[in-house]
Amino acid sequence: MNNGAQKPLKLLLIDDEKGFVEVMSKRLSKRNIQVTKAFSGTGGIQALRGEDFDVVVLDLKMEDMDGLEVLKIFKTMVPQMPVIMLTGHGSEEAAREGIRLGAFDYLTKPCELEELVQKIHEAVEARR
Repeated sequence: MNNGAQKPLKLLLIDDEKGFVEVMSKRLSKRNIQVTKAFSGTGGIQALRGEDFDVVVLDLKMEDMDGLEVLKIFKTMVPQMPVIMLTGHGSEEAAREGIRLGAFDYLTKPCELEELVQKIHEAVEARR
């Protein structure tokens, strides 16, 4: 184990609620998590093409693309990429479908920061 500062985790946060993304990325950056923001499924796919991430946090309900479609594309691009889905209360069935498609786990929005940070670390550890 190195004693220096740990390098930040690289997270891709995809959600079409801009306010949520801005607040979460600020809060996560204080936890040594470097956030790349995408406000659509298409934007998330473009971001994943251009960079390596440790973990993805993906909203299931977005205007341009269904989160499950984005998940399927991610799993063909980078099969080992852990994806944590965010879902509203009404779409837990979709979240379970996401788990079946290879997502690491899901959280119901609004989620607590601590819970999200814990899931992010669990997902990254599971990949190692």
